[in-house]
Amino acid sequence: MRPRRKPLLVVLLVALILVFVISMSIGPSQIPPYQVLGLLYNLLLRSQESTEPAALILFQIRLPRVLAGAIVGASLSTAGVAFQGIFRNSMADPYVIGVSAGAALGAALAIVLGTSLGIPGLSDIPFLAFLGALLTILVVYNVARVGSKVPVTTLLLSGIAFSIFLSAVVALLEVFAGWELHTLVFWLMGGFSYIQLNELWTVAILVSVSIVIIYMYARDLNILQLGEEEARHLGVETEKTKKILIVAGSLATASAVSISGIIGFVGLIIPHITRLLVGPDHRILIPASMLVGAIFIMLCDAFGRVVLAPIDLPVGIVTALSGGPFFIYLLKKRKGAYEI
Repeated sequence: MRPRRKPLLVVLLVALILVFVISMSIGPSQIPPYQVLGLLYNLLLRSQESTEPAALILFQIRLPRVLAGAIVGASLSTAGVAFQGIFRNSMADPYVIGVSAGAALGAALAIVLGTSLGIPGLSDIPFLAFLGALLTILVVYNVARVGSKVPVTTLLLSGIAFSIFLSAVVALLEVFAGWELHTLVFWLMGGFSYIQLNELWTVAILVSVSIVIIYMYARDLNILQLGEEEARHLGVETEKTKKILIVAGSLATASAVSISGIIGFVGLIIPHITRLLVGPDHRILIPASMLVGAIFIMLCDAFGRVVLAPIDLPVGIVTALSGGPFFIYLLKKRKGAYEI
């Protein structure tokens, strides 16, 4: 890691903390940042719980969704870096191998069929969304496998085919959803309105493990950019590395989608933005993307809370409205800068 790049991580970490406090203070009921800091100080350092209305709003409503936004943003952006590095294609996305479609189908089944699995500390929708995403990854990976290898092109085509098929199944479930249609559509839009704090612990652990694994292969990702043949000559076990990174990236994405619903563009846009800031070295690109992704989703969620207040705009809509035009602008400004 280049010494001159290290201060950027410190700046991003400070920005993350500032955005966290600002996100906690913004909403239909405005709470000044100094009051947010005071309540957090009393709770975390002095173990003093407050029963005043501001404390109830902060810790029961805003804290779970702000933390969820940080976790989801970090996981999707890090997975995006991993997939773009594996495929050596800056258009690669965490959802490209069917993760989102599998999660959507699992959640749709939980919502429409009204399943009750009785899992302590976890509602059925996140669990079945997570299960659907992982099963989809397993199927896509095995379909794409040719002997002991998994060609990138075959994997991408398999993921696209399964995504289309599973999206059609979800659309069919929408037809039969009845009174649950609103819940299903709102989940598919992506958001954190119904997040509970106890649902975040398992997801946070899975995402943390995934990010650590991806970072452990930062050097291999750098070498893979030279081409698979060159990487093999330099001692990288390319097939093993691809398998591990695909599983880790998919696990991070599935964990995020299981609590947030479908949030697009994060894994596609954030690696581009971060690469402009810190360069292509994955040893710094991975942690920087993690921080930028968390900041981006927290800001989008805060914006969605106030732009049409008292209507809570799903964060998935905000990311699509902001990410789409920005990506087009980025392509125009940086035409030819990346291999696409």
